[in-house]
Amino acid sequence: MATIGTFRKTDKGSYTGTLKTLTLSVKTHITKSPKSNDQAPDYRIFVGPTEFGAAWLKTSRDGREYLSVRMDDPSFPAPIFASLVEGEGDEFSLIWSRRSGD
Repeated sequence: MATIGTFRKTDKGSYTGTLKTLTLSVKTHITKSPKSNDQAPDYRIFVGPTEFGAAWLKTSRDGREYLSVRMDDPSFPAPIFASLVEGEGDEFSLIWSRRSGD
């Protein structure tokens, strides 16, 4: 697992921060999204006006809330899966993890 982003929660419940990988460094916004059904994401992920991911609100086994994130872009060899978790102070960390079998 690796930290690929740091974010801060806004007053409106969204998140702003920077996503950094070996090939990418972009300002990112994770914005609450109205749910059209139970499977729809709770948040949409944007770089500028371009949507490139979604996130679902989850609860860990120990009762802590986090966002389960999926991002994709034509420049990626495969989708990126990560978790946005509460970190130090008022920061949130985007933690990347490889899916089983990848």
